[in-house]
Amino acid sequence: MKFRYPAAAVVLVSAAVHLQMWFDGVRHQHMIGPAFMLNAIGGVVIAILLLTWRTSWVPLFLCAGFGVATLGAFITASTVGLYGIHTHWEGFRVWAAAISEVLAIVLGLLAARDEGYLSRGEAQHRGAVGTADLH
Repeated sequence: MKFRYPAAAVVLVSAAVHLQMWFDGVRHQHMIGPAFMLNAIGGVVIAILLLTWRTSWVPLFLCAGFGVATLGAFITASTVGLYGIHTHWEGFRVWAAAISEVLAIVLGLLAARDEGYLSRGEAQHRGAVGTADLH
């Protein structure tokens, strides 16, 4: 559980940066504008799920996936372009979002490992049914 709070915080940072950029004019860009709003809403929903749905691996998967998808889209936009938009690794907001997305990936995976969802043997997470419980 110790990684869920910082994971929720970094997802909210990314969501806030995307919402701020949406208000600053990204909303007028075809395809990118709606994606930024979806990112802002999705980040808030994932943060809430991380803090409230503590008995499931799903919010942890969403957290890491959010980081991978968002960072991946930015890397694509900054290298080959995305929907005709070419961006650059410049400015505080770009770096704040990128760092928070890397941390979302790392913290989502650390939380999943810490809670036993990534263990190889018998499930270690709370509420898991072990093989001995089935006999």
